[in-house]
Amino acid sequence: MQYKGVIFDFNGTLFWDSEKHLEAWREFSKRLRDHAFTDEEMRDFMFGRTNEDIIAYLIGKKPSAELVEKFGKEKESVYRQMCLNDPEHFHLAPHAEEFLDYLKENNIPRTIATMSEIDNVEFYIKEFKLARWFDIDKIVYANGKIPGKPAPDIYKIAAQKLNLQPSECIVIEDAVSGIEAARAAGIGKIVAIASMEPIELYEKIPAVSQIIKDFKDYKSILNTEPITAK
Repeated sequence: MQYKGVIFDFNGTLFWDSEKHLEAWREFSKRLRDHAFTDEEMRDFMFGRTNEDIIAYLIGKKPSAELVEKFGKEKESVYRQMCLNDPEHFHLAPHAEEFLDYLKENNIPRTIATMSEIDNVEFYIKEFKLARWFDIDKIVYANGKIPGKPAPDIYKIAAQKLNLQPSECIVIEDAVSGIEAARAAGIGKIVAIASMEPIELYEKIPAVSQIIKDFKDYKSILNTEPITAK
């Protein structure tokens, strides 16, 4: 199978910001229910999900749109400031820029499919100068209409933006819910990046064809043979 395009998740994949999101959501968890998220809850109910999904889990019922907007904006504002206050870690994942340069130089279609909302997406576009590598109009993000991962919609839409079939695309993901979304969308090859979770977690997921720890050996991602990072 010759894959024709690459779709990147963003948070935890191209930008390793999971710790900052953890810290911000733990604070909001304490505000809403008097105790912080556990690591297991984070993995199962936060990563790859919309703010509405997360807040609904925390309060135990479907939140109003006003409540989602209020808590979401507060949390994301804190998160963005945390990023700016930590310039040492405010950069794309190791060797990601080399991979993106390679994709651009070789005219390989690529885009981002993220459950981040527009304020954060615009923040990333500006701070990381993403227009160097991506057609901004093709970036898919949480617009209030797309179901959160593990629903397959976001990856189906991303493939359409590239004028490709899902089976012709490679998806790179760190979240279990995102991997399930890619599988359900019929993505041809799913690459798990172990930016925070142990490699062993992904080895248990049949849909994962390749596991990487960073983008150093980026050309292997475009190969068809399954490879596991060591």
